[in-house]
Amino acid sequence: MRVTSGHMALLSDAEIDARLAEAGSWRRGERATIVSEHELPNFQQALDYVNRVGALAEEANHHPDILVHGWNKVSLTLSTHSEGGLTAADFDLAKRIEGLS
Repeated sequence: MRVTSGHMALLSDAEIDARLAEAGSWRRGERATIVSEHELPNFQQALDYVNRVGALAEEANHHPDILVHGWNKVSLTLSTHSEGGLTAADFDLAKRIEGLS
């Protein structure tokens, strides 16, 4: 891991690739992010899913960008903004979110 001047270590490309191999629906996004797309049966279930993700995010004090689009799709984007890239916190939360599916 490379250590930045902040509180968390940015992950190397090799570490990111290794973690993505075990990350279920998550893939690399744009500009040092990981993203996951979810299609739910209806709008209400999409909102319920967002609320469950929100509860996990609050517990972790690490918050994804969340986009509800269409009538039943949710896109999640994770990155450690304060570090300018991906850290273990992103993958820890991704794993917890993956457990909701």
